[in-house]
Amino acid sequence: MPRIPTFVLALLLSASASAQPPLPAGVWSPDRGDGTYANPVLAGDYSDPDVVRVGDDYYLTASSFTNVPGLPVLHSRDLVNWTLVGHALPRLPQEAHHAVPRRGGGVWAPSIRHRDGLFRIYWGDPDFGIYTVSARDPAGPWSAPVRVDDAVGAIDPAPFWDDDGQGWLVHAYAKSRSGRINEIVLKRLNADGTRTVGEEQVIVDGDALPPVDTSDGRKRWVVIEGPKLYKRGGEYLLFAPAGGVKGGWQGVFRARDIRGPYAARNVLDQGATPVNGPHQGAWVDTPQGGDWFVHFSDADAYGRRVHLQPLRWGADGWPLIGERQPGTDRGQPVLRHAKPRTADASREVPTVDDAFDRGFHLGWQWQANPAADWVDRSVDGVLRLKSASSPRNLWESGQLLAQKLPGTSFAATVRLVFAPVARGERAGLALFGADYGWIGIDNGDDGPRLVQVARRGASEDRPEAVHAGPMVAAAPVWLRVEVEPVTVAVDPPADPTRYWPAMTRATHARARFSYSLDGREFVRLGDPVTVLPGRWVGAQLGLFAQSPSGTPAYTATRVGFADFDDFEVR
Repeated sequence: MPRIPTFVLALLLSASASAQPPLPAGVWSPDRGDGTYANPVLAGDYSDPDVVRVGDDYYLTASSFTNVPGLPVLHSRDLVNWTLVGHALPRLPQEAHHAVPRRGGGVWAPSIRHRDGLFRIYWGDPDFGIYTVSARDPAGPWSAPVRVDDAVGAIDPAPFWDDDGQGWLVHAYAKSRSGRINEIVLKRLNADGTRTVGEEQVIVDGDALPPVDTSDGRKRWVVIEGPKLYKRGGEYLLFAPAGGVKGGWQGVFRARDIRGPYAARNVLDQGATPVNGPHQGAWVDTPQGGDWFVHFSDADAYGRRVHLQPLRWGADGWPLIGERQPGTDRGQPVLRHAKPRTADASREVPTVDDAFDRGFHLGWQWQANPAADWVDRSVDGVLRLKSASSPRNLWESGQLLAQKLPGTSFAATVRLVFAPVARGERAGLALFGADYGWIGIDNGDDGPRLVQVARRGASEDRPEAVHAGPMVAAAPVWLRVEVEPVTVAVDPPADPTRYWPAMTRATHARARFSYSLDGREFVRLGDPVTVLPGRWVGAQLGLFAQSPSGTPAYTATRVGFADFDDFEVR
């Protein structure tokens, strides 16, 4: 009988039934209920994850870009089952700049640490510099942001406090803002960690490193970024991915002096698995003596999903992450593995469904700093979104309230009661990205009508296509979007040093829309829409109400509102 490759076996096993009570079929749970887990451990788009352990508890934060609130904080007891407990950033600093969506800007690649009883998060905004916030309780409240370094283009900061108490900061640069790339720099921190002091020093220069062995051939070190600095056995260890998000590998750099020189090794790459990257993450240990690595892998429209890999140390002091590739000193990702030995943990995932009984749950985020006239919080039992003025193209609208995708194949349903006043008011349920689609109600010249709208090339402001449905009175309608993955072929990058076979395909989300007038029988409307990811983020499920640009500020006599209720994913 031929040997089944490990990753294929893992894929088959991951589809097996869990011994624990199941979640809704459309919501991914990594915990298989039999002592094992299946990657990803977070199906949602938690890009650039970083993790810190405090006692028996683990806390994770991730990039949030222009979604508000930003800097999500998740909690786990076993590195597998995660729940969202809060956000460290209620609003983005530089208020005026972030009053509208700044796609690709905002919060990049944060790091979270715990020191002297304080949780500290550092992140880079490529347009303004490096910031930090702190809190006694990871669920908040968090302090107001403080700018640590105002170097434009500084990204991916991570602090480190040495044995003598001296604080340091490592970070990379975004070429788009600074003209610099492929460098990791080191800076001193002041006593309270709120400001860099002195001159920076380049401690890793990818252009000066010899080529590295990968399972796809020998390659130059390019696009080194996302550094995390640790210390083990008197040695400084810098974990930093290289090679780009999809075509890259996880590098580790070792030195006896924090300033270097650093030796380099590839410790984890795609190998024979379908997991691209693997990219940017964190080393974390357990009180029981285990070592693990949390990282992301780019799933295109499904976002940058979080994976968990076992980590073990070789006799030579180098780590190996995942399962060993035969005959090498590097690993490849596991798709299924025994869970970490940790404190007891229940089977949990971030909340998806919402009855809107008391506002909306933590998983919902705006596309920019919210204005006062976007939501009416005085109404209980429903989510009342006001029909605030905004561009018809949702790519340019901050008032889309959205959450991450909970799995790969699912159906999301919501109840809508729309009360428009002005012509051109619209409200609906969207699957949103650089291409998007939505279903809802448009208050046109003839009155409210059900419509399904597709906007391909939304990020380039291309026109929308509208499929008209029946006229509707002032009564509830139920809206549904059914989502499934679709794989498409794409051209590989021209640069052969960043090529990987996984880069010749992309996974997008295909949406089919339907409505119901009684909550039971649903009718399809419009054609399927293939939704692309946003800029650095995956597609999102969104709710919105809007009036045409230039409409006067909200008052009940000028524009109306939309009441959403009973949002469910199955």
